[in-house]
Amino acid sequence: MNQLMIFQNKDFGEVRTIEENKTPYVCLVDVCKILDLTNPSQVRTRLKDDGVIISEIIDNYGRKQNATFINENNLYKVIFQSRKPEAEKFTEWVTTEVLPTIRKTGMYATSDLLDNPDLAIETFKQLKAEREKRKLLESHIEDQKPKVLFADTVETSSSTILVGDLAKIIKQAGYDIGQKRLFSWLRENGYLMKHGDSYNMPTQKSMDLKLFEIQERSIISPHGNPKIIKTTKVTGKGQIYFLNKLVESRGVADGI
Repeated sequence: MNQLMIFQNKDFGEVRTIEENKTPYVCLVDVCKILDLTNPSQVRTRLKDDGVIISEIIDNYGRKQNATFINENNLYKVIFQSRKPEAEKFTEWVTTEVLPTIRKTGMYATSDLLDNPDLAIETFKQLKAEREKRKLLESHIEDQKPKVLFADTVETSSSTILVGDLAKIIKQAGYDIGQKRLFSWLRENGYLMKHGDSYNMPTQKSMDLKLFEIQERSIISPHGNPKIIKTTKVTGKGQIYFLNKLVESRGVADGI
């Protein structure tokens, strides 16, 4: 069982951490609680498996329990999923106190640094890397602000749009994709039907998630017979959902 280290913060409460193979990990449930992410299991599905471990811990009642811990890269992915205003402040605390403490860098190892020049050199290298990661994270958060504004706007809107219009929105957000490629990706990933009379109509999965609506209109054929035309339209929830698919994994656009 890994040694458990608990960090306390007056604003966020406590975060349980462990270290494995000199890599710090934080408890996923604790992070989700702090960031108001109510479904840790769903958050877990969006993370990279090679940065997730299960470790045995002792709970408040003295019982052995298995808990999920995530590495630093996955921690940032979880932070990006939160809309809580304090997320940025939480990031600052983690990157300037929690992670450096686990690694025993910075001023937490002052006496060791003075007595060991080699350790001092390695420590400053790690501290520099921490600061560079923090700058990169802050820059990423700044880049996401237009997308967050878009999400806030759409979330309060009841309007639906065509798939082609969604492709334009995604492209404006910085992802090179057109209507044809987006339709293809939606079919291949089980959001739209692939064959038959229901081609490009929403699958049951999509309808259950409320990502699409089907708009029907009647026309009169040249022979005078009425005909129902069905059009797939993306709901406000669907617009946020598919944009977030790209935001969470920048590589998705390359696979579309």
